[in-house]
Amino acid sequence: MARDIKEIKQTIGQAYLSNEVVRDSYGLSEGAVFEDEFSIVSLESIAFGIVAFAHWLLETLFDTHKKEVDDLIAQQKSATVPWYKNMALAFQYGFALLTDTDRFDNTGFTDEEITASKIVKYCSVNETGESNRLVVKIAGETGGELSPLLSGQIASFTAYMNDIKYAGVKISVINNPADALLLYLDVYRDPLVLDSTGVSIANGNKPIDDAIKQFLKLLPFDGAFIINDFIAYLRAVDGVINVHVLSASSASYNMVSHTYGDFVGIAVKKIPEAGYFQVTNFDNINYVV
Repeated sequence: MARDIKEIKQTIGQAYLSNEVVRDSYGLSEGAVFEDEFSIVSLESIAFGIVAFAHWLLETLFDTHKKEVDDLIAQQKSATVPWYKNMALAFQYGFALLTDTDRFDNTGFTDEEITASKIVKYCSVNETGESNRLVVKIAGETGGELSPLLSGQIASFTAYMNDIKYAGVKISVINNPADALLLYLDVYRDPLVLDSTGVSIANGNKPIDDAIKQFLKLLPFDGAFIINDFIAYLRAVDGVINVHVLSASSASYNMVSHTYGDFVGIAVKKIPEAGYFQVTNFDNINYVV
């Protein structure tokens, strides 16, 4: 781990004063401490500070490089959770695998065609309590919004994962529509900025609606919706004084019945079954002065 600049400068200073010739030239005795003998604005102190900064920068770059290499090694190790995630994101719809490999044959295709074939935009891989089973949650993107893959696409993706998985590993693919999020809010507004319906007096938009959608976009895929973080995000909106979450609940999509289940209250946080949320509507936001 990179040392801080002060520590590096102290090491350089003491190494400098460990030289007997240097000490004699300054009239210093053995055991002298650099910081006690040289002013912070002295030429020596400034020069050593510059050298210390250069050393610190180099050590920091080495740390960053080491982390990047470690991450790459972890991702490239076959059969690890990160490896399965990378393989899911590498799926190319409509492309064939090279014989006896887990790589796609891109011969004769343009970069644009290759990029367009990578339809899995979001993925999480988690181990389950059942031995050798992995849950792979995925989502594509339509019009800039997260969305499930189409039936033909998911069939191809599932076949691909079964081809590249290790023997004995069971894979469950979750490709659901977004979990529905139902919110009842009291928003305490500044009447100089927001009108009684939450519309910005200056811009004509509805900042709270926009902020809710943006907050959900910023959540990591398969990340938790945390009530306290949600409140803090909305409170930062211009014209919002405070936010009271009267209730928050979610419902997941049942792929067997093709309907949403019952809404279940969120007390503190909730990880969506589909990996992402979508607000049902913005009709239950009450603006209070």
